[in-house]
Amino acid sequence: MPFFTFLMYYQTPAIVPKVFMKTMFMLLSGCVLLSSTGCSEEKREKEEKIKLLTTSPWQKDTTVTKEYVAQIHSIQHIELRAMEKGYLQKIYVDEGQHVKQGQLMFQIMPLIYQAELKKSQAEANYVGLEYQNTKKLADKNVVSASELALAQAKYDKANAEVSLAQTHLQFTTVKAPFSGIMDHFQGRLGSLVDEGDLLTTLSDNSKMWVYYNVPEAEYLAYQAHAKATDSPLKVKLRMANNEEFSQPGVVQTIEADFNNETGNIAFRATFPNPNGLLRNGETGSILMTVPMKNALLIPQKATFEILEKKYVYVVGDDKRVHQREISIASEIPDLYVVKSGLKASEKILLEGIRKVKDGDKIRFSYEEPQKVVSNLKVYSE
Repeated sequence: MPFFTFLMYYQTPAIVPKVFMKTMFMLLSGCVLLSSTGCSEEKREKEEKIKLLTTSPWQKDTTVTKEYVAQIHSIQHIELRAMEKGYLQKIYVDEGQHVKQGQLMFQIMPLIYQAELKKSQAEANYVGLEYQNTKKLADKNVVSASELALAQAKYDKANAEVSLAQTHLQFTTVKAPFSGIMDHFQGRLGSLVDEGDLLTTLSDNSKMWVYYNVPEAEYLAYQAHAKATDSPLKVKLRMANNEEFSQPGVVQTIEADFNNETGNIAFRATFPNPNGLLRNGETGSILMTVPMKNALLIPQKATFEILEKKYVYVVGDDKRVHQREISIASEIPDLYVVKSGLKASEKILLEGIRKVKDGDKIRFSYEEPQKVVSNLKVYSE
């Protein structure tokens, strides 16, 4: 009788022979044992088939290029304001025009100030005649010395009034204090301007000052490097279009105090701007080379990311890979500079990181980190 037919025939446990139950138990136990043995052998076979490439972090002195958000300012940028109240009578320049030092830019209606100057000059002439007459009488002892001194004081006062009127008249003309580029007009021809009203701004863009903030640790590294080389640090500027500015800059000034809230200190680099490409108010990024002692370098391809955190597979003495989080200090082409999480003596998985999972046992070959880096075509100084 077939097995399944026999099983269906004895449907109730009460009539199933004890011999049959014992036979079923032995058959099922054998199947489980065979299945377990097969899985174990399959897993071992899979582990033995995995052979991947490993390496170690490369510890060496190097330099990394740090990028900082920067603000670009003209070496001179000022506001031109009206010194006197009046109507804007003439505008001699145009918006965006390059003007030279001393060039006439605006004329505020000078009629009132011209009249005041003539009045003060006439008063000075009248007082001057009185002074001359009093002096002649004093020479003949007709009047006292104190009366002559009073006439002298009146004459000096009149001359001072003339100088003041001349100054007010000069303030009705606005001239360029230095060579630079005009901004847009704040007042139009014929408009009434009050004393202190903004007319325009003027920028000297022959050189540009670029400001950026540096963390304390990198500031200390910079200072040590500057002391060792005894030369100013040169930096590059990446503009908003992601292109590098053609002229290198030099760090010339560091502010006196750190910002306690951010832990940064402001640097100022000076860039020549011969073609006038850079303008006041632009933004960009400063590229500054920072030396690093005994840096740990690993290939970027040896890492993977989970929830914006970087990980590597570390190969243990038991030939099993273990997932470990690392902290990145800096990034250079094809390489990461490791801040923490790895030691130079440890082995990391270089290839096949998607083929394994945490705890897998692998067979591996080892390649020296110098050779790995050279194959990546990265040159670190």
